[in-house]
Amino acid sequence: MRIDLFLSVVNLVKRRAIAQDMITHNAVLINGAPIKPSRVVKVGDVIELRFFERAKRYETLAVPTARNIPKAAQNDYIKEIA
Repeated sequence: MRIDLFLSVVNLVKRRAIAQDMITHNAVLINGAPIKPSRVVKVGDVIELRFFERAKRYETLAVPTARNIPKAAQNDYIKEIA
C-alpha cells in the first residue's frame, strides 16, 4: 500500500491529499529517509511525521487490505514509538 494512502487509511491524516502534501514537503520520513508519495509501506517500517515543533514516530505493525478501517482498529496497524 502506498504511504499516502496508508496515512489516510489508518487515520493519521484526514485526507490523502494532505498526506501527499506533507510528503512532498518532507514532513514524512520512513526509516529516517525522505520519501515520495508512491513509496510502498512494509511491516516494520518506522514512519516519522514532523509537525511544526514536534515529531511523532510510528512503527508499522500490519498493512490494511481494505481502503477504510474503523478508528478503533488503528492500534492493530500502527504503534507510537517514544
